[in-house]
This record gives sequence, structure tokens and C-alpha cells, in this order.
Amino acid sequence: MSEAALRRFEMTVLRRLDGLLHGDYHTLFRGVGLDLADLREYQYQDDVRHIDWNVTARLQTPYVKEFFEERELTAWFLLDLSPSEDFGSQEVSKRSQALELTAILASALNRRGNRFGAIFYGTGVDTVIPAAAGRRQILQILHRMRQRRPSPPTNIGTRLQDLLDTAARVMRRRSLVFVVSDFVTQPGWEKPLAALTHRHDVVAVRLFDPLEMELPDLGLLTVQDAETSEQLLVDTHDRTFRSRFVAAVEARENALHEGLAEAGADVLELSTEDDIVDALFRFSELRRNVGRLAAGGVARQGSLS
Repeated sequence: MSEAALRRFEMTVLRRLDGLLHGDYHTLFRGVGLDLADLREYQYQDDVRHIDWNVTARLQTPYVKEFFEERELTAWFLLDLSPSEDFGSQEVSKRSQALELTAILASALNRRGNRFGAIFYGTGVDTVIPAAAGRRQILQILHRMRQRRPSPPTNIGTRLQDLLDTAARVMRRRSLVFVVSDFVTQPGWEKPLAALTHRHDVVAVRLFDPLEMELPDLGLLTVQDAETSEQLLVDTHDRTFRSRFVAAVEARENALHEGLAEAGADVLELSTEDDIVDALFRFSELRRNVGRLAAGGVARQGSLS
């Protein structure tokens, strides 16, 4: 993406994002200072993650930690660009959605003077762009995403845990982390993701295409595994086969969402058919509402004591 193209993009997409969020990026880009400043009694709408449970137990009243605010937020994009990301049943692929999402978030972060970096995964972790601020940083990340050739299929498939483990070693300070992936991966990513969420504010951006969720009745089709290139002839006219496909999808979805929930990451589901700005707005509203519900629950608990 050129400087002129980025400027046009910012004038259209970011202005729309500003309008939807009324200029408030808190729910999208919430960061936490590192240094403890003080303790005070819990107030409605405080972040429940800041509750000091030891003090709360002793005093029988909820208390929260106050931190010195950091002057800037550091964000990281963990970008899964493995072979399955190139799939798209219509005009838009999962990879192109990842690129546009990164452009939007990086531009929004840059407008607030924040630093951001990126780690790329193809058939393995192959690129680390250190965190920095500025338009040249945005252009560098987007250029490298655009110029990458599709990753060749492998026999072992994607190992998302390798990307997460690398990120844990690279990110030395508390950061906002966007894990952008379709989570079509070998098992074993759950514990590394949980380790990241223990130290960082993690948003798992799960990319998917509607055709991955439900097969239409199109007769005989040759389907290919994007990760391994294995091909299979299937009869989509067969109701029994389509039922088995739906059952397999449900099992996969349940396992995926269980793993994400146990890891404690916030989740943004992004389809290849979604308008990204609308999806970000829904995600921001969800974060805000979850915070309000949690705050209400703690307030009621405190009043009972």
C-alpha cells in the first residue's frame, strides 16, 4: 500500500470508525500501566481485572489497584498467514480480511501515537517487525503482508503454538496483542495462548469463511485441504454426508471456543463476508457490555458483605 493509498484509506475507513465509536477507542485499545500507584475502594464500572482479591477478602469490601498510566500503548499483530488463510469462497479471502483489519487497527493506533509491531507465520515463524510508531511502520507491515507469496502446503500443517511461543519471547513489556488466525492448526495452542493472556491483553481474531461452516448441495465436488494439499471427492448431494459435515463443524467449533474461553482471550469472530468496521463496532460494544455486567456483579457482591 502506497502513502497515497493509505491516506485515502484513512480518510474513508477511519473516519467511519470514528463515527461509530464516537472517537472513544478505550474498549478496542485498552491498556494497563505497569506500576502500582495505590489501592482504593471499588466503584461502578471499574475494570474487575484490577480487583485486589487479598485486600478484598481481608476488608470484606472490593478494592481495586490503581496504576500509573503508561504514556503510550504497545500493540502486536500475531499474523497467521499459513496456506488455509488464502481460502475465500467469494471475492474476499481470509488473508485479505487480515490485511484490511491490520490496516485499520494499525492506523487507529498510530493516530494516538502508539507503537505496534508484527510477527508473521507462514510455514513457521519467519518475520518479526519490532514495535515502532509512525506511518512508515504501517506501510512496512502492510507492504510485507501484500508482497508475501502464498505459503506452500506442508505435511504437518500449521503449528499456531510456535507463533504464540515466539511472541512470548519477543514481547518484553505488557502489550495489547491481536492474534489474527483462522485457528486451523495442530492442537497444543491453548496453553501458549493462556500464558500470553496472563501477561498481556489478548484479542483472538478468528477468521472464517461461511463455506467452512456449511456445505451447499452442489453435487460431486473435489475438495482440497489447504494445509496439506490432500484432495477428496465428495458428494454434497448426499444428506447423510452433509449431516456428518455439520456435526464435525459443531464439534470443531465447540472445541475451539472452549479453548479460547479457557485461555481467557477476548474473541472477535470475522467472516470473509463481514464489514470489518461494523465487526469492530460490535466487538467494542460487546467488550463494553461484558465490563458493565461484570462490574454490576462485583458491586452486588460487595453490597452483600
